Amino acid sequence: MKAIFLIFASMLFLQTAIANDAAPLADDPVTEQRLITISEEMRCLVCQNESLAGSRSDLANDLRREIRTLIKEGKSDQQIRAFMVERYGDFVLYRPPVKPITWLLWIGPFVILVIGIAFLLSYLRRRNTLVSSKILSEEDNQKIDALLNTLGKNQRDGMNG
Repeated sequence: MKAIFLIFASMLFLQTAIANDAAPLADDPVTEQRLITISEEMRCLVCQNESLAGSRSDLANDLRREIRTLIKEGKSDQQIRAFMVERYGDFVLYRPPVKPITWLLWIGPFVILVIGIAFLLSYLRRRNTLVSSKILSEEDNQKIDALLNTLGKNQRDGMNG
């Protein structure tokens, strides 16, 4: 047991010893703030569900370094976004512009929702026509009433007793 504990403790110690330091921020806080603002609007091309600002992949680090360089060169935010879109396509933006090539991204979810609702309504209508309604005879109704009365009486007796 002690051996397992020592192995676990040494692994934990080694893990913290080899951990990477945080990437240094830009020398200028204004530049760093612009970098964060721009990179939060862009998607990490490796992680895809994470912003460029939040990702720690090597590609994200390279792209942030590239954005920092463009900021230092005096490029505007719009010029930086245009550079990234030109290089990586509209996919790099979390909010791609509405244009013919991105219509599927904007309208697709609604089309899928409408198709799903239409399919569900069609299924429910078909199911209702397949289920036949049966009219019970007077004898069947009496049997049901007798069963319900017996069940009701048993439940009342169970509560009282």
